[in-house]
Amino acid sequence: MYDYMKTLHRQFFQEPECSELRREIEQTRQALRDQLDKESRRRLLYLTDCQSALREEVSLQSFLAGYRLACGIYRELLQEPPHSFDREEEKRSEEIYQIEKKAAEAACSGKED
Repeated sequence: MYDYMKTLHRQFFQEPECSELRREIEQTRQALRDQLDKESRRRLLYLTDCQSALREEVSLQSFLAGYRLACGIYRELLQEPPHSFDREEEKRSEEIYQIEKKAAEAACSGKED
């Protein structure tokens, strides 16, 4: 399933343009890199790679959440009879009423003894 979602993500996801921000990030990275020694450059490259992997994972998880939401909406649309907030509230109110009624009856029964 995860591979299938990765494939769908690759097919439908479009990376946002953000050219100005990307240019600024790259300029800052290069300026920082020029000031670092070889070992620090490796660490900076590793940090950049990790950041890229994290961004890809977050993007995929966001896509999955949207897909699940769409599936849930689809299931709701297919439900017969269709979901009704009013019916759900009436049912919940009736359940609360029954619980309170039983509690009141139990309280009255206890007082009579």
